[in-house]
Amino acid sequence: MKRLLSLFSLRTTIVLTLSLMISACGFHLRGNYLLPEELHEISLTSFDQYSDLTRNVQKQLRMNGISQVAPTTVTPSLNLISESISERTLSLYQNSRAAELELTYTVSYSVLIPEHDIKAYTTTVNRNYLDNPLTALAKSVERDMIEDEMRTQAAEQILRQMARLKADDNDETVLDDTITNADKSETTVATKEVIKTMNSSADNAQ
Repeated sequence: MKRLLSLFSLRTTIVLTLSLMISACGFHLRGNYLLPEELHEISLTSFDQYSDLTRNVQKQLRMNGISQVAPTTVTPSLNLISESISERTLSLYQNSRAAELELTYTVSYSVLIPEHDIKAYTTTVNRNYLDNPLTALAKSVERDMIEDEMRTQAAEQILRQMARLKADDNDETVLDDTITNADKSETTVATKEVIKTMNSSADNAQ
C-alpha cells in the first residue's frame, strides 16, 4: 500500500513539474492543443462571417479556451481568406459514368501575432466517396455530410498549425496528417506554409 502511494506521489510530482516547465516556456494547454500564451485571445476575420467554415473555426477557438475579440494592433489575428472544393474521378462504371470521386477541400488563411511576421497557409482535406447514380437522394445527403466533416477537419488543422507558430517561427512548415474515418477510407489533411513571411519577400525584392 505504501509503495502504491509512493508511486502515485511520484507521478503527481512529475506531472506538476512538467506543467510548470511548459507554462514557464510561454505555452498553455488549451483544449486539445498546446497553444502559445499570446493566443489566449484572437480576432477572427473571414471572407464570409456566416459560413460553415467560420462557425467551425469559432467552435474550435471556444473549445481551446481562446476568446474572440475585436481587432487591435496588439491582438493576434486569424484571417480566413477563401475556401474551395473540387473533385476528380478515380474510377468509372462500365457506362463511363464516375463510380468513385475524390473531393478536395482547400482553405487559405493567414495568422498574425504582434511583433511577429504575418504568415499565410493553405490547408487541404481529401476524401473519397462512391457516386451511386441509383441512390441520388442518399448520395446528395452523403455528399453534404462529407463536406461538413471536411470543414471540421480543416478547422481542427488550423488550430493545430496555430499551436506550432512559436516552434515554426523561423522555419517553413509542411504538416501532413492521415485520419482514418469510420468507413475505413482515409482522409489526408495537409497544411502548407505558402509564404514564410511578408517581410522576407520585401527583403528579397530590395
